[in-house]
Amino acid sequence: MHAGLLRYFPILDWGRSYGRVTFANDLMAAVIVTIMLIPQSLAYALLAGLPAEAGLYASIVPILLYAVFGTSRALAVGPVAVVSLMTAASLSDIADQGTMGYAVAALSLAALSGVMLLAMGLMRLGFLANFLSHPVIAGFITASGLLIAASQLKHVFGIPAAGHNLPEIIGSLASGLPQTNPATLAIGVSATGFLFWVRKGLKPALRGIGVGPRTADVLTKAGPVAAVVVTTLLVWGLELGNGDLQANPVQIVGHVPASLPPFTLPDLSLDLVSQLLLPAALISVIGFVESISVAQTLAAKRRQRVDPDQELIGLGAANLGAAFTGGFPVTGGFSRSVVNFDAGAATPAAGAFTAIGLAVAALAFTPLIHDLPKATLAATIIVAVLGLVDVSILRRSWAYSKADFAAVLGTILLTLGLGVEVGVSAGVGLSILLHLYKTSRPHVAEVGRVPGTEHFRNILRHRVETVPSILTLRIDESLYFANARYLEDIIQTRVAQDKAIDHVILQCSAINDIDLSALESLEEIMHRLSEMKVQLHLSEVKGPVMDRLERGDFLDQLTGRVFLSQHEAMMALTPRPDPQEPQEPNTRPLQIVGGTEP
Repeated sequence: MHAGLLRYFPILDWGRSYGRVTFANDLMAAVIVTIMLIPQSLAYALLAGLPAEAGLYASIVPILLYAVFGTSRALAVGPVAVVSLMTAASLSDIADQGTMGYAVAALSLAALSGVMLLAMGLMRLGFLANFLSHPVIAGFITASGLLIAASQLKHVFGIPAAGHNLPEIIGSLASGLPQTNPATLAIGVSATGFLFWVRKGLKPALRGIGVGPRTADVLTKAGPVAAVVVTTLLVWGLELGNGDLQANPVQIVGHVPASLPPFTLPDLSLDLVSQLLLPAALISVIGFVESISVAQTLAAKRRQRVDPDQELIGLGAANLGAAFTGGFPVTGGFSRSVVNFDAGAATPAAGAFTAIGLAVAALAFTPLIHDLPKATLAATIIVAVLGLVDVSILRRSWAYSKADFAAVLGTILLTLGLGVEVGVSAGVGLSILLHLYKTSRPHVAEVGRVPGTEHFRNILRHRVETVPSILTLRIDESLYFANARYLEDIIQTRVAQDKAIDHVILQCSAINDIDLSALESLEEIMHRLSEMKVQLHLSEVKGPVMDRLERGDFLDQLTGRVFLSQHEAMMALTPRPDPQEPQEPNTRPLQIVGGTEP
């Protein structure tokens, strides 16, 4: 089969070996994920500020398209908490929730996100996700989880509240507390407590009474469905959902049309696109990072491979599918993907079966959720997102790297204090700044030879032999425009301090690239050293770096030589002792200097 087709249509690869056993595993996984996804889809639609059915619509066609174009065997695509929150934050200034303009803007946001992801995949730009550091992403998701949980408390208390950041939400909740409805609060608190118990205690309890592991898994994942059924029957039986909001403030989902996803058209007018361009880019990046992290983690457990560039195409197709079928931006979800994996999903066909199950639910079961209290859906969201909160990232980053800690803390505080869009923008900016800061000050070690070997190590950490007339510096970073001047300053300072130096050797074993700015800086270093009667040499230059150096005239102007190894350089440049006056090698004593080498 043509390699190009296999690259862009992974279904042609795994589909050839699809069999009965694989079908059975995928079907079982689909049943479990469908049970879990029904209440989640409804809840995340409300979190995004959209009608409940939009969550079901966003979970059908996007899953089918990802099954065709995606490479992960276990990733479950659909609405997720963080992207739903970002959707609501992006659209809040464009239209009012509940209006047609808001729903159309959500379609447009999904379309723009899909186009961006698709374009990035076709241009093989999956590496861009590397610019978001994991600690910063963890900080953003933690803050978003807290924001989401806080935003859902209004449904638990049954009070009006609003806000795009934590101070606004808390202030709004505090002013609305006197209006708390006891019935709504009882439903919300009971559902939240029950779902927390289901997550932590139900499975051990079932296993303790002899229930099999697979059945226990299914029953545990059905916990949110049980909460939905019980609270819906309660509201229906006691008629708590009848009457207007003032007469009976128990808020319910209301009418949900029993239909398959409709064909919808996003509004791609220039004015709307200009407003949604930045939010769509942020949603695309965050969604892709979250999705690829989960996909690669699960793939590693089965020694499978995930192609980041093709994942961009798969997620782009899924978002375009959502845009034309009444949905909103989607991505790979952590919790449902783990459930899909644990349930035995062997191929993306499990997602297709899940989509069929959700389509049946959209047709047959939606009239039954008319009296579903929003407090139950809020409880579902709260329990789900609090599992994403990882406060320990602050402690771990503080212990390991103060710069990472500052980036994580800054992301968390900005997200909580100024909102999700500012937080994610800050996260992207802090990740890039953190990278530039670290690489702009590369670690440069003065090295010497370990006695009796051909190995060279840092003189501040090892007992080594050095030669007074030779200075050897090991550069532990590629050289580019941001750190070239830093290297100039180090060499200039070190040579100026020691008049005995005749040779400077740059050990290039850790240098993978030298850009044009760094090359010009090396030329400047060479000229300055030449004026001081000092020769510049290179050792252990990697092949690709040497190929690039040979394209210019730097090597022709080099005052010294290029050596294959550092040992060869030392042997060639070490002054020969006068046979009349035997000399002992200059051996540096062991020096332990705290904080000099990261």
